Amino acid sequence: MGSDTREVFIKFITAYIKSMRLYYSFVTGIAGWIGVAYYELLARHHPERTIEVLPGDEKKIVILCLLFLSWGINQIINDYLGLKEDRINAPERPMVTGELDANKALGLSIVMLILAAAVTWLYLEPVAVIFLLAGVIFNIVYEYAKGHGILGNIVFGLMITMAPFYGFYACGPTQASFLASHRTSALLLILIINGLMTFYTYFKDYEGDKAAGKETLVVRYGINKARLIALFATFLPTVTFFILRATHMLEVSINSTFVILGCLTILMQAWTGFLYYCHATGEKTYASLKMNFRACVCGEATIVAFFNPELALWLFLMSYMLVGFLFDLHANPRS
Repeated sequence: MGSDTREVFIKFITAYIKSMRLYYSFVTGIAGWIGVAYYELLARHHPERTIEVLPGDEKKIVILCLLFLSWGINQIINDYLGLKEDRINAPERPMVTGELDANKALGLSIVMLILAAAVTWLYLEPVAVIFLLAGVIFNIVYEYAKGHGILGNIVFGLMITMAPFYGFYACGPTQASFLASHRTSALLLILIINGLMTFYTYFKDYEGDKAAGKETLVVRYGINKARLIALFATFLPTVTFFILRATHMLEVSINSTFVILGCLTILMQAWTGFLYYCHATGEKTYASLKMNFRACVCGEATIVAFFNPELALWLFLMSYMLVGFLFDLHANPRS
């Protein structure tokens, strides 16, 4: 490889990684770990009645890497499909400026998805490929559903719920269903937390979405009404949780770790709503994303506490710190 070719390759990879926006990767990474934590709970507490076997560290590392990378790979596809609005919302994004060749980036993402599917099929569990592919399909559908109000938020939430399915079924053989009532309720919480998170991201994209004809909730209701929705919708996950508990649809033991992390998550969610109410437009709109992502990912880590309180605490703390660190590496709101 000549020096010029090497330089072009390095620039391409650098632009590709930048476009992956890895601070987002915790969204799929931690959501997927909910499934892993539940699988380990079955294997650890009922070994005589189930066929689940505790996955080794090597297998868990592979699952974790695939969960984290899945966001970035799908983000490239999302950027490719959303170039029209990105030319207004993020004019300095690598794919918009031409720094990242759109077709080559899409090709690399497709190759990486094929490799991820191959690793899942050959090394993990073949059934998990279904949820890997479902996540990709939901991501493609989302780009079009985004222009139809709340449908976009629902599709985005469904896309993220594929991550815990993947994490659970990739761990090993199982006779259990991940769709028992209380686990379905946990998935509903994941859907709502992520649907709400992506609603807040629409504020920074308001002008581009409006110009591109994408009728997001913010475009549909306008900034002034949307900022009021932002203020009150922040309590939607909490209200949903208490409704599920009151109707016995979420029958899991509530431990002290869950209570503490849950209270911290509620504070972050409330602060996120307040930030977007105060800064629905302007420079601080983009900066508010950091708290938005932290609230989302830490909310997912809190759900892990249903199955593994100690792990949930570590995931919560690490996610809070690393999401902030990685987000600060993308300080330019135009990219």
